[in-house]
Amino acid sequence: MSSALVLPENLPPKFDEYRGQEDFFGGEPPLSEGIGYLVVLGFGALFSIFTTLVVLADKVFAGNASITSEHFNTAGRMVKTGLTASVIVSQWTWAATLLQSSNVAWQYGVSGPFWYASGATIQVLLFGVLAISLKKVAPSAHTMCEIVNARWGKTAHITFLFFAFCANIIVTSMLLLGGAATVEALTGVDYRLASFLIPWGVILYTSAGGLKATFLASYLHTVIIFAVLITMITMVYIKVYSSDQIYAFLEQTVSYSDAECEAIFSNEDGETFFVKGQYACGPVSGNNGGSYLTMLSGDGLMFGIINIVGNFGTVFVDQSYWQSAIAARPSSAAKGYLLGGICWFAIPFSLATSLGLTSTALMLPISASEAGSGLVPPAVATELMGNAGAALILVMLFMAIVSTGSAESIAVSSLIAYDVYRQYFNPDATGKQILLVSRIVIVAFGLFMGCFSIVLNEIGLNLGWVYLFMGVVIGSAVIPLWNMMTWSKASGKGAVIAAWSGLILAVIGWLSGAQAQSGKISVATLGTNEVMLSGNLIAILSSGLIHYVYSKFIDPQDFDFAELDKNITLVEHDMSGLGAEQQVCFGHFLIVALIVDCCLCHLVSKCCCLVLPVNLLLPPYIIVVSFTYTGSC
Repeated sequence: MSSALVLPENLPPKFDEYRGQEDFFGGEPPLSEGIGYLVVLGFGALFSIFTTLVVLADKVFAGNASITSEHFNTAGRMVKTGLTASVIVSQWTWAATLLQSSNVAWQYGVSGPFWYASGATIQVLLFGVLAISLKKVAPSAHTMCEIVNARWGKTAHITFLFFAFCANIIVTSMLLLGGAATVEALTGVDYRLASFLIPWGVILYTSAGGLKATFLASYLHTVIIFAVLITMITMVYIKVYSSDQIYAFLEQTVSYSDAECEAIFSNEDGETFFVKGQYACGPVSGNNGGSYLTMLSGDGLMFGIINIVGNFGTVFVDQSYWQSAIAARPSSAAKGYLLGGICWFAIPFSLATSLGLTSTALMLPISASEAGSGLVPPAVATELMGNAGAALILVMLFMAIVSTGSAESIAVSSLIAYDVYRQYFNPDATGKQILLVSRIVIVAFGLFMGCFSIVLNEIGLNLGWVYLFMGVVIGSAVIPLWNMMTWSKASGKGAVIAAWSGLILAVIGWLSGAQAQSGKISVATLGTNEVMLSGNLIAILSSGLIHYVYSKFIDPQDFDFAELDKNITLVEHDMSGLGAEQQVCFGHFLIVALIVDCCLCHLVSKCCCLVLPVNLLLPPYIIVVSFTYTGSC
């Protein structure tokens, strides 16, 4: 060791084990390629068989003799509260939920998990209001764009169809970017091959059973995700370490000076490879006192705002969430979203405050590049449990990918079948034709996304970059869609102008911000928090302002919501969930349900940032209890 590099007296807990290592995985995966193929292909085949059997059992015991196009895309519109909640948890648990949440814990400390979890729960809770409105004014709808067309016409329909496809592509891109990177790091399977193989686990059972199959499989996915989550929390805070130890290690991490960090991250020849910000060592820039244990984090707050804006887009503009509301029975829609949103909070918050904070507490040699690719959880799990930990994270991640991936596949197939094929190519399409198109699109979309994720990776975009970017693209569609379902004066022309103007202004602000901050435009400069924040805020705020002004002062409407459902037609005479019994049941409780559910949705969403941490221990029990709900409505 050269005299210039002097090791501190208190060395990191894992210093001897990882001394001289520039990154955690170092090109040597802890698991064999065979394990990778087993998980990616084996689990896909297993769930295909399982779901097919469940669908067959549903036909026999529930009296669903055949799958019509209506049933394929709406699950019969009679899904109860517990299953709706578990589906929301499942499809909102992206690869980013497991990987990016721990990345922000690695970057910002405890504020990162809080902002990730609370900032992505508000949207689901608020969507419960739209779910109530949808079941009241457009119970026959198949897609959100179908509702747009019924109210605002062709121009608005094409506009929001574009934003809906953007949302689906962005979400699926993040699934495959995070999933392929993790599979490669843990098993050595080439990420390009993984990008193509992962979608097949989704394609097989989704194309076979449709939305109902997705819902049933998602329940099992959620159970497995919670099981692995509880295992990881137990390992970190009970079996291997304790909360006191992790706290002390985090304090030690930020106590090191730059010189000491250079000595810690050096090789045996005395050459340092430490670059501030590339490893977890020393005070955290922008945090109060440089601590990982403070909520007073400037960068954490910026991430929180970006997270809130971006996730409004990926809930309100994503057809999969509208589809879950369409599938729910009237009395279950709002309850399902409320329960699902609260239950989901536990997953990113708990995982990131265990595995994410442990990565910095132990000062594992996780580089910023690895963290940005979502490799913090697999690295810590490997450290704690060896190959078993790596395998558990791989299984957990695959559950998240297939659950969200199947929802996105069904969403895209519904948009193509009803809003493109039926609307513009074959208005008299039969149920069999719609069903065929839906299944073809599921296969085609999976293959397309495999190619697209490879392209994104090749140009240097990782999971973290795409996650911050999503609000720039789809944020401008959020407020017009909200207004469509809740405001009778909302103008269709104003919605089109607001959505496109918001997108254009957001891109201009995003590019200008990078140029002003760094003097150049590149993938790196476009991905900073400040630049992403400007683009995200401009997208949603400018769009909302434009739509309000245009609708209020230029082209005010007086739309009768009672007429909306009359402009939507069923393909087949499949009245599942729309029969007299269900509508009467809804009617008996309509006034009370709307008042109570709307109040709950607004109250819970506004208070969630204060009360959600209290619910940390509730989710496993809430799902079990709610799934056994057997009320007549």
